[in-house]
Amino acid sequence: MLTKRLILCGFGKVGKAFATLLTERKHQVGQKYGLNLELTAVVDIGGAAVSKQDALPVNKLLSHAEKGSPVETFAGYGIPGISGTEVISNLKADVLVETTPTNLIDGQPGWGHMQAALERGIDIVSANKGPLVLYYRELHELAKAKGCHIFMSAATAAALPTLDVGMLCLAGSQVISMEGILTGTTNYILTRMHEDKCAYAIALREAQELGIAETDPSLDVEGLDTRNKLFLIANRIFEKIFDLEDLKVTGITGILPEDIEKASSDSKVIKLVGTAHLEKGTVTLKVEPQALELDHPLAAVNYSEKGICYLTDTMGRITVIGGKSSPVGAAAALIKDLIHSSLFSPP
Repeated sequence: MLTKRLILCGFGKVGKAFATLLTERKHQVGQKYGLNLELTAVVDIGGAAVSKQDALPVNKLLSHAEKGSPVETFAGYGIPGISGTEVISNLKADVLVETTPTNLIDGQPGWGHMQAALERGIDIVSANKGPLVLYYRELHELAKAKGCHIFMSAATAAALPTLDVGMLCLAGSQVISMEGILTGTTNYILTRMHEDKCAYAIALREAQELGIAETDPSLDVEGLDTRNKLFLIANRIFEKIFDLEDLKVTGITGILPEDIEKASSDSKVIKLVGTAHLEKGTVTLKVEPQALELDHPLAAVNYSEKGICYLTDTMGRITVIGGKSSPVGAAAALIKDLIHSSLFSPP
């Protein structure tokens, strides 16, 4: 049985869903994959719960958190005021699981956590896009220098296996192009506008009420969330390091009801699509609303579902649709990456 000691940074919705799923699937993962996953530290805003020897009693910690009590007050394990970087720098561990909130301004605190982990030779499994998007080159080079690996399925459309399909299922093929509906918020809005002739503002408000869209939805509706996911997927699939400036981005805020009606009359449907196209060694990346023919595989991706479509030289076109958009879906992607980290290591 291979044991991996985990440090979890971030104990919000995704972090708690991860801890819960980790305990629920512990026996299954051990029996099926020969992998013993031990959570040895949980870091949150006010401090951490740390076990220097055995694994933390996760069920008790979750019960403690359900009462509204912070991790740093967990009896026998709590350390008030200690930072994630301090925990990572001083505790023996194999993998950092990063679920702190995505910060696209300076990437903190996840950026500091990831640097500290890689410096100590600790692998990273992340749901946090911020540091990966802002500092991909630096993280890639540091991981390579330290012999570490970074897994990011949960940061690239969560439960939708965007990277798994491109890297594992299509291994040995050349990806010529990929197209993805990578943000459930924008897809929900456009589906409502298409299916029910709903106005953009009404569809957006519905998405917010359902918890699909944030109070400030600009990251999604302006195409930036799709851009960030496309950026990460393309870097990994094409084994290149792009800059964010390489991506042309147009969101859906300018889509009018008449645009939807025009597409429908032409037997098309408008979707926000992130695309990467390889031609003569150059990869072109863009995010924009596209009027898709109804027989296009992504035309059937509706409401908050997502999808990705790869075109290859030997396997033809491969499309995957679905993936649960929720903290549990993201947590499941983290568990999957932990399993893959023992079976397969990306460059």
